[in-house]
Amino acid sequence: MGDHVGKRLGTATLVAALALMPGGALALDVRIDGIDGNVAENIRHYLDGLDPEQFSRARVEGEAQRRTREAMRVYGYYEPDIRLRLDDRDPPRHVELAIDPGPRVTIERLSFRLAGDAREDPPFQEAIDAFPLAVGDPLVHAPYDRLRARLANLSLERGYFDWRFTDRRMEVRPFAESARLYLALDSGPRYRFGNVTLSGSHIEPERLRNMLTFAPGDPYLAGELARYNQRLGQTRWFGSITVRPRLIEGEALFRDADADADAASAEADGWWGELEASPPEVETPTLTMAAVDAAAAVGRRGPPEVPVDVTLTPADRHQFEVGVGFATDVGPRLRFSWDQPWINRYGHGLDHDLFISAPEQRFSGVYSMPLDDPLRDSYRFQYGFRHRDNKDTRSLEATLEGARRWEFENRWVQTIYVRSTFEDFTQGGDDEQVVILYPGVSWSRTRTRNPTFPTWGDRQRIAFEVSDGAWGSDADFLRVTGETQWIRLFGDDMRLVTGMGIGAIETDDFSKIPPSLRFFAGGDRSVRGYGYESLSPRNEEGKLTGGQQLLTASVELQRRLTGDWWGAAFVDTGDAFEEWGPDDLNTGAGLGVRWISPVGPIRFDIAHPFDDEDNAWRIHFAIGPEF
Repeated sequence: MGDHVGKRLGTATLVAALALMPGGALALDVRIDGIDGNVAENIRHYLDGLDPEQFSRARVEGEAQRRTREAMRVYGYYEPDIRLRLDDRDPPRHVELAIDPGPRVTIERLSFRLAGDAREDPPFQEAIDAFPLAVGDPLVHAPYDRLRARLANLSLERGYFDWRFTDRRMEVRPFAESARLYLALDSGPRYRFGNVTLSGSHIEPERLRNMLTFAPGDPYLAGELARYNQRLGQTRWFGSITVRPRLIEGEALFRDADADADAASAEADGWWGELEASPPEVETPTLTMAAVDAAAAVGRRGPPEVPVDVTLTPADRHQFEVGVGFATDVGPRLRFSWDQPWINRYGHGLDHDLFISAPEQRFSGVYSMPLDDPLRDSYRFQYGFRHRDNKDTRSLEATLEGARRWEFENRWVQTIYVRSTFEDFTQGGDDEQVVILYPGVSWSRTRTRNPTFPTWGDRQRIAFEVSDGAWGSDADFLRVTGETQWIRLFGDDMRLVTGMGIGAIETDDFSKIPPSLRFFAGGDRSVRGYGYESLSPRNEEGKLTGGQQLLTASVELQRRLTGDWWGAAFVDTGDAFEEWGPDDLNTGAGLGVRWISPVGPIRFDIAHPFDDEDNAWRIHFAIGPEF
């Protein structure tokens, strides 16, 4: 039994040792004298795959010589003097290279030419103008190869399906220490978008056509297909989306990225790498080598026009989600959502949301009616019920709202709404029942990169709301709110998060303003170091009444500790108060830790309140991104 176990362990150890070596082989240790930098690193790279066990000693020496010369040639060294010595072991494990690089080839002539419609297409000339080498510079092969790949990719991206290189030469004269580089592209005509064919859709075709980012007859641009794919995904109407140009007998110019991952060229700097797509619905297409041949065939068969096929499958009509979380503001919390992304052929949707925590429980729903441009224009009708029992606030609220929403090209969203609220509340010992009907308008914009843990982003919102007894409201007021928040990453390891919030209510009878419209500060997302909604004016009995004005501000600097762990230092200040210009804002400061977990960022903070004599510190814990 012991021998059997010992043999198994010995075999496992040998397998593990071999697995640590490239390709299961013993690597050849390399020492280089006479040259360093990128050239030396390239030599090591070329020799890395040389397995001395596979060749005779003489073959190893010859192969090392050959690979070293190839590695130096791409940096313009065509006549090096290489003295090579292997160690005495068999097979050898160590090689010493003493290199005299000799003269370096310099560029004597550059000739890059464009023919066809690409001559008038700026990106092609910009690619040529960006070529980093000039006459008289040492020859390096890589920039020439990248330019060639870039022009080929631009041709396919921008619809030049008849493209070809009429001249593609690198003439090197080592005896003269000179090189001449030639590259001539004949793009042929630029193709244009043809008709768009939709199949498999359960939504009115006209609604989908209104979302097109191009029109038949426009110059072909592959990026527009990705944008249209993205827009379709953002509607949430479809389970799968395929947008591709039609070539010969249904052949496609693009395939899904995962289907061609193994065949993708590591050298090409493809256009698709530059697109911004909103996850998770969209996958940016990649060019395939087969597409080059297929595209050329298109040019021979017909006019310069490319029809587009869009294949769709409906999304699940009912989607359910359950979420469990915890925050020091509200303790454990549970969320249940039931979403219907489409309920008819016009794309109307209905979402329901149930939220439960100790201080607050609410149930709400939103009915959406998209208009001609479903992503930018819509009507929304909302209802909601909410119960609050927090400190000195007791409230039972029912709300109805109708809204019209527009999204502009600059990504600002304008919403005009009318809201009706019934609220039965007790605030600071005072009881009231009010019915309020008030219109409002808001402008907001949120921009972010990497939504889970933004490396860059900002959010702004400003809103105006007005109520008057002239149309039956129990309270007269003008309410203004605004907030801004910014996230910026400096380098790879420093992150700044800052923000500010303001609010004001103008009214003759503040007692009629329900708690849902009054201002409170303090908590995980407000002024840390103080309890949730514990900052506001107090009455003679010391109970919270809520404020007519609000001002909060926060600055937080984060630094990566290791991997997905970040440290944070922050200062928060703010208060809710009766009149502008408080003598002292409540301020808190502290330190925290951030962990980017698989379920989202987890934030743990310890904050010291400078204006609370009863508490020296407070813990704040929350899950989820800043916005």
